Amino acid sequence: MQVEIGISEQDRQRLADGLAKLLADSYTLYLKTHNFHWNVEGPMFQTLHLMFEQHYTELATAVDLVAERIRALGHPAPGTYSAYAKLSSIPETAGVPKALDMVKLLVEGHEAVIRTARNLVSLAEDVSDQATADLGTQRLQLHEKTAWMLRALLEK
Repeated sequence: MQVEIGISEQDRQRLADGLAKLLADSYTLYLKTHNFHWNVEGPMFQTLHLMFEQHYTELATAVDLVAERIRALGHPAPGTYSAYAKLSSIPETAGVPKALDMVKLLVEGHEAVIRTARNLVSLAEDVSDQATADLGTQRLQLHEKTAWMLRALLEK
């Protein structure tokens, strides 16, 4: 059935493409955070282990919201590692970094999601898609706060 929600097919495709990038970045960051949760060691173990768990749990919910928005726009949501590898701006981390290196890598990951979400919000506002703009804005707020809190751990 044709999607008639007041947004042209061309604009819905552009929005779905932007959301797919947000989904790929979010899922990649989820996986990285979960990996670091499992493998963190050192004097900050308890703090980081619990913090990383909170972060990956929130990201698990977020990826569902982003994928559902893509579907609401009438497009399939990407859902494979190969698709995410092509779409994501977050590089995979080889090996097991030291705890503070994990924190730094997660700051970089959250900042990448922020940039992706910011681009999406701009596009959504341009085509009067308030629902996607709202989702993007919520993601921006959460990732900016998370990046700030992680950055605070790196201060000497």
